[in-house]
Amino acid sequence: MGFFDTEKGVNEYIKMAEGYDGRALIKIFKNYLRKDSKVLELGMGPGKDLDILGENFVVTGSDNSSVFLEKYREKNPKADLMLLDAVTLNTDRKFDGIYSNKVLHHLTTEDLKTSLKNQKNILHPQGVLFHSFWKGNKIKEMEGLLFVYYEMETLREIFEPDFEILAMETYSELEKDDSIYAVLKNR
Repeated sequence: MGFFDTEKGVNEYIKMAEGYDGRALIKIFKNYLRKDSKVLELGMGPGKDLDILGENFVVTGSDNSSVFLEKYREKNPKADLMLLDAVTLNTDRKFDGIYSNKVLHHLTTEDLKTSLKNQKNILHPQGVLFHSFWKGNKIKEMEGLLFVYYEMETLREIFEPDFEILAMETYSELEKDDSIYAVLKNR
């Protein structure tokens, strides 16, 4: 059983993430999609970013943790939520945009490549991806969770076969320039 599959793990994460949300990232993402576009959030966790995304887009939240989904659904019974694995993305639905905030770094590099190919399949032509990652060149494991850090050049090599890179920048979350966001357009 994984860290996010238990009430204890989810509650620890919610406490650790207090005070953090993706509002600044979503402000950038909004520049690339029309208002009311259909957006899927991968790895919505407690739903902070989903709520912010919902201010401008028609949102679907997803997570591979039923605990996160159940907690969010208790407060938002009409929310459009899916239990979804970020690698396989087993859904027939299509989206104008897909967003994740520090989620895909939990995948191995090979699983990230598979996820991106599957994201391409559920993204409308000319659809847009927005993903953020920790910056660096290391792999860590904490509490059974994998953390893969990426340099911009490595991400560029992963993205360019299937997507046009509209923007890729470093930003600061915990330390100066410790993170990277990428905006990608479906080819």
